[in-house]
Amino acid sequence: MSEDKPAGTVETAPAEVNAIPNGKGHEEESTAAAKTPSADAGEKETVPSSAHNDSPHRTENAEANLPESQEFSSAMEDKKNPRFTDFEGKTSFGMSVFNLGNAIMGSGILGLAYAMANTGVVLFLVLLTVVAVLSSYSIHLLLKLSGIVGIRAYEQLGYRAFGTPGKMAAGIAITLQNIGAMSSYLYIVKYEFPLVIQAFLMVDVPAGEWYLNGNYLVIIVSFAVILPLALMKQLGYLGYTSGFSLSCMVFFLISVIYKKFNTPCPFVDFSFNSTALNVSAMDLGGEPNPACIPKMANLNSQTAYTIPILAFAFVCHPEVLPIYTELRNPTKKKMQHVANISIAVMYSMYFLAALFGYLTFYGEVEPELLHTYSRIDPYDTLILCVRVAVLTAVTLTVPIVLFPVRRAIQQMVFPNKTFNWPRHIAIALVLLTFINLLVIFAPNILGIFGVIGATSAPCLIFIFPAVFYIRIVPEEEEPMRSFPKVLAACFAGIGFLFMIMSVSFIIIDWTSGNSSASSGH
Repeated sequence: MSEDKPAGTVETAPAEVNAIPNGKGHEEESTAAAKTPSADAGEKETVPSSAHNDSPHRTENAEANLPESQEFSSAMEDKKNPRFTDFEGKTSFGMSVFNLGNAIMGSGILGLAYAMANTGVVLFLVLLTVVAVLSSYSIHLLLKLSGIVGIRAYEQLGYRAFGTPGKMAAGIAITLQNIGAMSSYLYIVKYEFPLVIQAFLMVDVPAGEWYLNGNYLVIIVSFAVILPLALMKQLGYLGYTSGFSLSCMVFFLISVIYKKFNTPCPFVDFSFNSTALNVSAMDLGGEPNPACIPKMANLNSQTAYTIPILAFAFVCHPEVLPIYTELRNPTKKKMQHVANISIAVMYSMYFLAALFGYLTFYGEVEPELLHTYSRIDPYDTLILCVRVAVLTAVTLTVPIVLFPVRRAIQQMVFPNKTFNWPRHIAIALVLLTFINLLVIFAPNILGIFGVIGATSAPCLIFIFPAVFYIRIVPEEEEPMRSFPKVLAACFAGIGFLFMIMSVSFIIIDWTSGNSSASSGH
C-alpha cells in the first residue's frame, strides 16, 4: 500500500484530478467517451484505496504503459475496489451516514403532513416509496460513474461527459440549488427564532428589542455557529454536529407522535378555547366525527403541488460524492450502503412525521406543521422546545450544504489549485455574507429560488446522473439499447417531467397570487 498522503481535503481533488489529460482534445473524448482512463497514469501514481492484495508496484509502472482501452478494462475488472487518486478518506461509516442523513433532512419534513392531507395516507406512502427508490438508484448511477472514471467530483463527471459545458452545468446547478437551500434555512431562522424567544419570554407585543429582531439573530447565528463549522477542513468533522442535528429531528418526531394522543379531535382554536366546550371525536349519536376520519386516498386541487414537494424530499446528491471522497476504505458497495441507510432512516422519519401530524389535525393541518400546534396553544412548552430543536437542526444543516457549493466554486474558478486556507475561508465568508444579505434585504427573492430549486433539483437528482451515465459508460461495455442505458434514459425523462410539473405549478401559483407550492427540501 503506498504511503498515506497528507490529509488533503475534498477541495484538493481538482488539483490532482484533471479528468482529461491536458494534451487530449475534446473531439477525441466525444468519439470515445468510453475510454475513460482511471487517471492520467503518466503524471500521477494510482493509489489503491481499499485493502486488496495486489502488489503496490503493479500500479505506477505497469499501468503507465497500458493502452487506454486495456487500462479501462483493468479498471472494469477491479470494479469492486475502484482506485481513486483524488484523496484518501478518514471518515468512518457511521459519521458518513450522519452527514448524508443531515444533508437529506431539510425543513421539508415540516410540510409533509400537509402533503399527506392532500394525497391520502396510501397514495402518500406509494409516492414516498417511489421517490426513495429513485433517489437510491440515482446515487447508484453516480457511484458507478465515479468508479469507472476514478473521480469523485460531480463537476468532473460533467467534464468527462461533455467537457467544460458539462462541468459548468453541474457546478452552477449545485451552487444554485444549495444557495437556495441555505437561504430557505436561514429564512426559517430569521422568522421563527424571534417568535420562539418571544413566546418563551411571554412577550405579546415586541417593543423593538434587538434580540427579537430576526435580522440581528440571523447574523449572530450565521457567524457564531455556521461559519466556524463551515471552516472545517473536511466534511467528516461535521459528523458529530450532524448526529446532534438528526437527534433534534428525532425529538421533533417523538413530540409529534406524543401530541397525537394528547390533542382532542376536532381541536379547538386557542382564541375560542376559553369559551368553547371541548367537542369529542364522537358525535352525540356515538358516530365518529367525519372531520376525524383519515382519508386513504384524496385527490383535490392541492394534490398536484405535493408531488414536487415529495420528489425533492431526498435531495442529497451534491453531497454524495464529497462524502464518498472522505469515506475510509471507500468502495462503491460501502458508499451505496451509507446512502441506503440514510435514505431508509429519513424515509421512516418522513412517513411517521407526516402520518402522526396528519392524524392529529386531519384536514386542518397547515403547510407548516408547527404553526398548527400554535393555534391550539401558542405558549405550549413542548412545542416551543420542538421549534428550538427544528431551528437547531436546520442551522446545523447549513455547513453540510455549504461544502459542495465551495467545492463547485473551486472546480469552476480555481480548477488546478491545491488546498489553500485563505481561499477556503474567503469562499465560506463570501457565501455566508451573500446569503445573509439575501435573507435580510431581499426575502421576496425566495420565490425565484423556488423556480431555481424546481429546475436544479431534477437536474441533480434525475437528469445529470442519467445523461452522464449514458455518455460516459462505453458502448462496448453497454450498448445504447442495453437495459441499464434504457433505464437511465427513462430516469432522465422522469426528471424532465418533474421539472415541467414543478415550474408550471409555481407559475400558476404566482399568477393566482397563492403560495401553496412551497417546494421544500
